[in-house]
This record gives sequence, structure tokens and C-alpha cells, in this order.
Amino acid sequence: MSKFWSPFVKELVPYVPGEQPKLAKLVKLNTNENPYGPSPKVIAAIQAELNDTLRLYPDPNADRLKQAIAGYHGVKASQVFVGNGSDEVLAHAFHALFQHGKPLLFPDISYSFYPVYCGLYGIDFEAVPLDGQFQIRIEDYARTNGGIIFPNPNAPTGCLLPLEAVERMLQASPDSVVLVDEAYVDFGGESAISLVNRYPNLLVAQTLSKSRSLAGLRVGFAVGHEDLIEALERVKNSFNSYPLDRLALAGAVASFEDQAYFEQTCNAVIHSREKLVAELRTLGFDVLPSAANFIFARHPQRDGAELAAALREEGVIVRHFKQARINQFLRISIGTDEQNQALLDALRLKL
Repeated sequence: MSKFWSPFVKELVPYVPGEQPKLAKLVKLNTNENPYGPSPKVIAAIQAELNDTLRLYPDPNADRLKQAIAGYHGVKASQVFVGNGSDEVLAHAFHALFQHGKPLLFPDISYSFYPVYCGLYGIDFEAVPLDGQFQIRIEDYARTNGGIIFPNPNAPTGCLLPLEAVERMLQASPDSVVLVDEAYVDFGGESAISLVNRYPNLLVAQTLSKSRSLAGLRVGFAVGHEDLIEALERVKNSFNSYPLDRLALAGAVASFEDQAYFEQTCNAVIHSREKLVAELRTLGFDVLPSAANFIFARHPQRDGAELAAALREEGVIVRHFKQARINQFLRISIGTDEQNQALLDALRLKL
């Protein structure tokens, strides 16, 4: 702590991202990255952008990308906002749309960036407990609030809230923004984007990091009513007018031009997930139902932290959380079949 820090900075508790280890020959199943690379069309588009135009600023409005997203999801480009990863999109939404004076509601087991943003922007919040099966109870959110946010599928549990339940949540809070964070929706969920034209209080955030294999490019977006998008644009243009560079824009647009590759890789992850779940259950694991590119599992006879450490000794890295309700669980990203087999082999040695 430095004497030059402001009092505000001294009180911040930053988000801790998943480890990016530098060791070679690791089976890295800890940060929910896609095990398959991006579409060849993405690589070609980025390579084509490597020219003299890099001396010029990118399009501050990202019009081509907004059109691509709008066309894919059947909305207007004016209903789309883009940012430097969905984390930046979420940050602007916290700043622009959630009301002070009433608590923001989100699950007690959820994306750990949410309380960080509340601290950054001075937003009161209440962490609403999941039920005994780690599911969101819609009725718990039907009360006074300054906004609601939750991942769907939830993270780190992977559990999915059906679209009709999302709609009931929207109907119960018509005077506050409901933000559905769909970072993992393409691996087994139904997007709430289909509801945005019926609910002006709905904002849906997604990322190209997971299902489109572009975690290294940092592209996220939100879809909602034009009034919500305008608020996000006002904050963005008061913070950074150029959040996406030319390479990111080119690659992101191209990712929406290869639907066949997108479906192929998503289906491969889903198939591997179901196969891995079945194998883990034969080893005695309890595994929560997942609609994401990861699973949440615990073994009734092994401590979660000790098991994560034991796997690391075998060159397999998974994510362990210290939070009380989930400290016996491991979050395991879905890898290739070969990576998943390495995990299973390591587990058989350590159980």
C-alpha cells in the first residue's frame, strides 16, 4: 500500500482471474477457454488487416461488427453495443444502468467480478442464496431492487435457468434493468436475446471468448432496447472511444461468417462434456447439470483443494474456489477428448 494511493483505491478488492501458468506440457482446464482454435476465416481476416492501415484508428462505432451481430441475432444494429471483452461491457452496464439507493441483486454463487464492480462504482448489493441444488429461485428476486444480474448458464456451477423463468423475472421487476450474462449460452442454453423486443428493461451480454474461440482477441457485446444501448454508448465514449482495435474488429466480424465451424466446435465441446460427466460419475463424483463449457464436480471422499493440488502434480490444472458453500467443488473446463482423458487418468491415480 502506497502513500500515493487514493482512499478509494485502498478499499478496492480486485477480481482475481484464473491462473495462466507458464509451465510447459500442462493440461490446462482452469479458465474455460475453448479447446479448439478460431475459425480459419478469422485467422485470414486478421492477417488481411495486417497492413499500412494499422496507422489509422479503428471505427469507433464498430459498425460492421454491430451489423454482423444484429444480423445473426435478428435485431437492429442500434440495439447492439460492443466492448473490449464482456467484462468491459458489464462494467459499463454497472456504471450506466444499475440504480443507487436500492440493492443490486445477484446469486451468492456467481461470477466473482460482480461484487468487484459494485465496489468500484459504489453500488449496494445483496447476494441472493442459490437453493440446495445450486439453482436460482425466481421468487427470491421478486422484490425491490436497483437491478438484477446473473450468468445464464451460471458460473461457476454451469446450471441453466430456462427462458420462461428469465421472462418471469423480467415481469416481476419492470422498473429495473435485468442483465443476463450469457458468456456460456452457446453450449446448451437458449439466449434471452429473443426477448429484448418485448422487455425494455432487458440487457443481454455475450462474449466471443468462449464459443467462438477468441479469448485472446477480447470482444464482447450486449443487446437490448435502444435506450439501454444509448446509456452504454454514453459511458463508453466518456471512457474510451476505441475499445476494439482493427484486428479485433476484423476477426470478430469473420467469426460470424463461419456458422458451420461455430456449430462444429460447439457440438464437439458439448459431446465431450457429456462423455466426461459420465466418466466422472463412474469415479464417484457428484456433478451438477451443466449447459456450459465446464462442469462443477466434487468427490464425497476427497477434499477439493487437496484434489486440485494432486491433479497439478500430474500436470492437470483445474479451478478451485475457497468460498464456503463450494469449497469442495472443482470447476473443470472441457478440453479435447485427449485432454479430458489425461484428467481422468490423473484422477484414477489420485483417488
